[in-house]
Amino acid sequence: MSTPFRERNPVKIGAISIAVMLALLVAAFKAGDLPLIGGGDTYHADFAEAGGLQANDEVRIAGVRVGKVTGIDLDGDKVKVTFKVDTPSHFGSESGAQIKVKTLLGSMYLALLPKGSGQLEKDATIPVSRTQSPYDIVQAFSGLANRAERIDTDRLAKSIDTVADLTKDTPAAFQGTLRGLSRLSQTVASRNEQINDLLKNLDTVSGTLADRDQDIVSLMHDSDTLLRALVSRRAAVHRLLVSTSKFSTELTLLVQQSRADLKPALNNLQGVVNLLLKNQNNLDESLRLMAPFYRVFANTLGDGPWFDTWISNLPPIPPVGG
Repeated sequence: MSTPFRERNPVKIGAISIAVMLALLVAAFKAGDLPLIGGGDTYHADFAEAGGLQANDEVRIAGVRVGKVTGIDLDGDKVKVTFKVDTPSHFGSESGAQIKVKTLLGSMYLALLPKGSGQLEKDATIPVSRTQSPYDIVQAFSGLANRAERIDTDRLAKSIDTVADLTKDTPAAFQGTLRGLSRLSQTVASRNEQINDLLKNLDTVSGTLADRDQDIVSLMHDSDTLLRALVSRRAAVHRLLVSTSKFSTELTLLVQQSRADLKPALNNLQGVVNLLLKNQNNLDESLRLMAPFYRVFANTLGDGPWFDTWISNLPPIPPVGG
């Protein structure tokens, strides 16, 4: 007979519950490694340098995302990049890999270069001979800033002046070159602090651009959408311009063909207008005097189908037979 749940040892129940919760917590953190949840096949690639690639960066084949980078480790004098392909993608046994720039702000992705027959085996490693690393421009400028800080510009200017003094008997063209180099070094020395500040601020600028990475990408996407809309409406705009041009041509022909008929009509119209202008006062007086007549006439006709009226200042009609 089983023991009721409420009568069981609460210490054992609590310990089992904590163990189950810890197991679920570990499974949640390691969900990507589980066979059913994580999915995909794991591969490796050796690079001479990481080139700014980071974990969780995309893995692409021909520009299509097929997986992600899961780890980057130092393996002797090489960098071993571990990545997982989570789609049914096929790439040959001699495939290569290359770290490419994803955005203008330095985001990277791992590009697989399919080559060869068959399929690259799971957990296989692509050797350094078939991989390429990108050129990091930010790192190059940072190195330039560090080197510029260590240059003693005063000693450099003095050295060039000494060389100029030692070569007084050389041709004039060579002496002019050395004098130019001397003035250049003096200018660089006088602006040493400004140049160092400029190079130091490069890291701040690159960091700000990196923080606005998504905004710039969104702006680029919006610009692409606008350009696509303009391209899609290009045919309609072209038809509108062509129709407008045809309409202008037809209107010009109509005016040219009707010019002979329109000229007399316009001349006569000018005469009529002049006549009306001359008799403007008479027309105004006629319209003023007609107003009472039309008012009385309208009142007379407004009584029905019949009307009566009278005319004043006429003599009476003599009786018939009187």
